[in-house]
Amino acid sequence: MAVWTPRRLRSVCVSMPGARERFPFLPRLSVFFVEDKMFALSDLNADPLTVSVKGDPELSLYLRDTYPAITPGYHLNKRHWNTILLDDSVPDGLVADLIAESYDLVVAGLPKYRRERLAAQSGQ
Repeated sequence: MAVWTPRRLRSVCVSMPGARERFPFLPRLSVFFVEDKMFALSDLNADPLTVSVKGDPELSLYLRDTYPAITPGYHLNKRHWNTILLDDSVPDGLVADLIAESYDLVVAGLPKYRRERLAAQSGQ
């Protein structure tokens, strides 16, 4: 199992096609956007490290019941956002999948021309 570090978290988030890191709320709060929609956010200097991601509401309830380290999104819409404590209690692959799912949910909500532009950028 790989350890989630601020560097690794940033790297995973910005590796998504069209993803950008911005700081619209606080100078220390990294917010990861695709187009103009956020899909993840984290205070990369926090200890312990957490990341908030968008998710399917029904799956979110299951995850919160299964993993104490997954809680309703901190300062976010608690129906659609989860905050994950990156303390190695949530399987590494699941964390990566939840970040990717958040990105995919945001992309799915974009207008068709924007989705097509992202697909062209990623070579799909």
